[in-house]
Amino acid sequence: MALVLHCGSGNKNAFKALIAAEYTGVKVELTKNFEMGVSNKTPEFLKMNPLGKIPVLETPEGAVFESNAIARYVARLKDNSSLCGSSLIDYSHIEQWMDFSATEVDANIGRWLYPRLGFGPYVPALEEFAITSLKRSLGALNTHLASNTYLVGHSVTLADIVMTCNLYYGFVRILIKSFTSEFPHVERYFWTMVNQPNFKKVIGDFKQAESVPPVQKKAAPPKESKAKEAKKEAPKEAPKPKVEASEEEEAPKPKPKNPLDLLPPSKMILDEWKRLYSNTKTNFREIAIKGFWDMYDPEGYSLWFCDYKYNDENTVSFVTMNKVGGFLQRMDLCRKYAFGKMLVIGSTPPFKVKGLWLFRGQDIPKFVMDEVYDMELYEWTKVDLSDEAQKERVNAMIEDQEPFEGEDLLDAKCFK
Repeated sequence: MALVLHCGSGNKNAFKALIAAEYTGVKVELTKNFEMGVSNKTPEFLKMNPLGKIPVLETPEGAVFESNAIARYVARLKDNSSLCGSSLIDYSHIEQWMDFSATEVDANIGRWLYPRLGFGPYVPALEEFAITSLKRSLGALNTHLASNTYLVGHSVTLADIVMTCNLYYGFVRILIKSFTSEFPHVERYFWTMVNQPNFKKVIGDFKQAESVPPVQKKAAPPKESKAKEAKKEAPKEAPKPKVEASEEEEAPKPKPKNPLDLLPPSKMILDEWKRLYSNTKTNFREIAIKGFWDMYDPEGYSLWFCDYKYNDENTVSFVTMNKVGGFLQRMDLCRKYAFGKMLVIGSTPPFKVKGLWLFRGQDIPKFVMDEVYDMELYEWTKVDLSDEAQKERVNAMIEDQEPFEGEDLLDAKCFK
């Protein structure tokens, strides 16, 4: 019999059990047509959880409520599951980080977010306290993740699942880029986790919040008698004229041009290079590499090497490759202005990540540095084309030359 999870879709607390189920192979089904405020008020539901809260897991042995307890149950159903660690100290550390996630991360996100959404009184001093507490907690987490890929050990555990689900709620609702950029290791960890196949299958695609929700103001109680009198006496003073005036004043403005579009024209047509790269299947050096240097415009474009700062963390091959894949996804905003090669190097861990990027202009575009948090995780060095060794290194990276600098290539990805 499949386990039944009573909850609506899109609930971050339900995600914990569903992701754990993906890792353990346990079958968990969401109830169909669950309606909050109706389904959780039925006598049958209240027998499983007298408080009427979600989620609730229905099992052959009885019901389980509280999301972390449900996730633990699912994780332990298979004896060979690595989600709970391989030793007593691993298990204790997993529990430690699950408690930290609940009391230090999730709770402080809620204290900041919920009053703004109208679920409780909004008090500026309390909000300031919540933000300070959350920054302190994320600072501690950031320090731990500076030298650890996962919270415990060298693979995903229940601690990572719970922490990621709690961070997810903050990232989509209130934790904007300017806030999370203070914690680069937390950002890297979070985006690495949500791009793991078992996480992504449950959570899906989403975007980080772009603004902090405004405080919901309570509307003043309507005074019906006065409202009716006003309507009778002055029907022409309805809000429609104001809307019309507003529409006149707020005529659509032309979208500002990207500063890179304002640069002097370049003889290098980036799309032509990308086509040549994609279509060259043989004699790569003679055709593609030669074609690149024939097209290259050192006045209109610049070349950059990048080296990942934390290669000692790259102990798991698929996690390292996913990390690079996530970086390339986030670079999509500059596809019109860039070409890149990213190499994962080495046959044994820790793996090295190095890259080569071609950018429009003489500097790395500011909007890329501002928007793509991964940029801070790399050392960037402008290529000196007067140095033949550096020029040959450019050729080797474009070509995916192997061995590269004396080591095997684990993976090579292209951004074009």
